Amino acid sequence: MVEVDASASLDSFRRFVMASTCESFAPQSYLDDSEIFPERSEEPGVIYVEAADKVTLKEMRGITFVNARDVLGVIYNSKSGNTSLKWRQQGKFSGKVTGTASDHTIVNMAQAGVVGLKWVEEYAEQKRSGDAGAQAPG
Repeated sequence: MVEVDASASLDSFRRFVMASTCESFAPQSYLDDSEIFPERSEEPGVIYVEAADKVTLKEMRGITFVNARDVLGVIYNSKSGNTSLKWRQQGKFSGKVTGTASDHTIVNMAQAGVVGLKWVEEYAEQKRSGDAGAQAPG
């Protein structure tokens, strides 16, 4: 596990959550719409979107898709229990991601643009040097 403390846009974190949970079955229009988020209420693996305006759209395979505006925060917990992340708004569409993540999640976060290549390279270097308990770069 790695401690995560990184700045990230809301859209990149949304893409990460979609890719990690429902990319294979969500309608393409949901994947493309920056206001649509997945939620899941089952433990483990809770995903929750805190927003000023939120409307439920559809439920599929244990995921409830919501249209959310003015998002204040997103809580993401993996079904495996190995990842627990929170995105908190710091600007209109920018924020900070904090929590713990598995190596697999770090790869998914990089692919979605939540963390950059430099962040991943610095984390990998720390891991290679044997500083496995160190916090990843912020």
